[in-house]
Amino acid sequence: IFQVAAASGHTVVLVDQSDEILKKSTKGIEESLKRVTKKKFADKPCAEFIKKTLKNLTTSTDAASVVHSTDLVIEAIVENLEVKNKLFKTLDKFAPEHTIFASNTSSLQITKMANATTRQDRFGGLHFFNPVPMMKLVEVIKTPMTSQKTFESLVDFSKAVGKSPVSCKDTPGFIVNRLLVPYMMEAVRLFERGDASKEDIDVAMKLGAGYPMGPFELLDYVGLDTSKYIIDGWHSLEPNNPLFAPSPLLNKLVEEKKLGKKTGEGFYKYK
Repeated sequence: IFQVAAASGHTVVLVDQSDEILKKSTKGIEESLKRVTKKKFADKPCAEFIKKTLKNLTTSTDAASVVHSTDLVIEAIVENLEVKNKLFKTLDKFAPEHTIFASNTSSLQITKMANATTRQDRFGGLHFFNPVPMMKLVEVIKTPMTSQKTFESLVDFSKAVGKSPVSCKDTPGFIVNRLLVPYMMEAVRLFERGDASKEDIDVAMKLGAGYPMGPFELLDYVGLDTSKYIIDGWHSLEPNNPLFAPSPLLNKLVEEKKLGKKTGEGFYKYK
């Protein structure tokens, strides 16, 4: 998010917990920019474009000290409502009145975050998709309190950073994950019932529906702990919704710390 904002001419401050993390992030952005410029400028990687983009970037470990000069705050920290609300409450005290707050959450309610601040009308969701420089989509989430002016500003910002915005109300999972997570959970239930093997389910969805990954490959890529966290959260909101029912197999794998690609094993094993 930091990268695409800077590359499109915005002045951006990246805030994280330590200088070490920030150095690692900046290095990652430089590497990513090199890859982007190779595609963008074909045979002539443009050093000027990278230099110009990096000029728009600064870093800080103190969010409160830099928020006073911002027009837009995009939060992309841990998926924990309590931690997010604590951050927003602090920033709300130091940010100018006009500053818009947005969360990049994929599963938590934007309304609950907005209610932690005094700027409910200047609060919305901006859900980017990974990897952000490659993926064109941004979900712009409007809560019942988000003003039309704020919503339009978030849509305009999404377009300005080269993305295609879609709009959604503050419903669990917004558009993509609201359809994607129950689909992946249904695949697990199909396998749990013994109706088909996970390998055949993956092949069927790739060749029959044209998906780039099968549901089990995708679960391993996303992280089984992340998927479980999302479905558990939705289940607590709507306990009678069968689409949000927890999976015994998913719970077992998470308990065994088999979380997917990042741990070397999930539904499949990885070297």
